[in-house]
Amino acid sequence: MSDSSAFHALTSALRHLPGVGVKSAARMAYHLLQHDRAGALQLSTALAHAVESVRHCALCHTFTEHIVCDTCADPNRERTQLCVVENPADQAALERTGAYQGLFFVLMGRISPLDGLGPADIGLPRLLQRLQGMTDPLHTDQHYPAVKELILATNFTAEGEATAHVIVQALRGTGVQVTRLSRGVPVGSELEYVDLGTIAHALVDRRSAQD
Repeated sequence: MSDSSAFHALTSALRHLPGVGVKSAARMAYHLLQHDRAGALQLSTALAHAVESVRHCALCHTFTEHIVCDTCADPNRERTQLCVVENPADQAALERTGAYQGLFFVLMGRISPLDGLGPADIGLPRLLQRLQGMTDPLHTDQHYPAVKELILATNFTAEGEATAHVIVQALRGTGVQVTRLSRGVPVGSELEYVDLGTIAHALVDRRSAQD
């Protein structure tokens, strides 16, 4: 199909997905075009709608279709606790444990010098602003007080540990208590792949990150 520019454009687009190389992209394209054209159209429509509709929450930076996500808008959450995670998948993993009832801040990345990602690239300045308390973006008179405890739930990878270290250093002298998930989470692991019981225990048994 070397003469098909449309097929080439499709495989090139599919290669934007993580872990998808040339051969995998071609297999996906062949499958969609030969066996599931209706699914291909559904995928195209859903992707276009998501790109148009999904934004970042004004408070925690996670994905949402609203100005403020449902978690931040929930008046029953403990608003003086803020759990910092790398991505929405990690937030979802913590939520499924049922062990945490505070708020979140989603970095949408992690510090990785090899990839050219520094503190500013993962929203650290925005996190520091968030710690000072926020006005209500929806003007509903909801109160978002200053954070008393910041829980570092970055992954136990080299990049996640480096990210946690930079955040700890940035918060020295601010009076905010900084804690870290306990070592029940295996070193080198990412939260979205760890069983929920382990995550829950690591959250409950969190330790000071400033010692």
